[in-house]
Amino acid sequence: MIESVAQLAGIVVAQAEVEGGFIAAIDHAEFSAPAVAGDILTISAKVIKSFGRLFIIEGNVTSGAGQLLSVQLTLGVGKL
Repeated sequence: MIESVAQLAGIVVAQAEVEGGFIAAIDHAEFSAPAVAGDILTISAKVIKSFGRLFIIEGNVTSGAGQLLSVQLTLGVGKL
């Protein structure tokens, strides 16, 4: 689920970049419940702050049963 938030955020922050990106850090992640087979997941991500090629992202994953994940992570855009 963390990777799905990172992928969505990567699409947003790297639109103008030709190079890919990477997860620089998972700052905080709280799993409230597990996802089970058949769940339809809703993934959201928003950029909180950016500096240079690093972006602080807050994301959530929810299903019909409620929130499954709340995460804050740092994405890097470009080569390491």
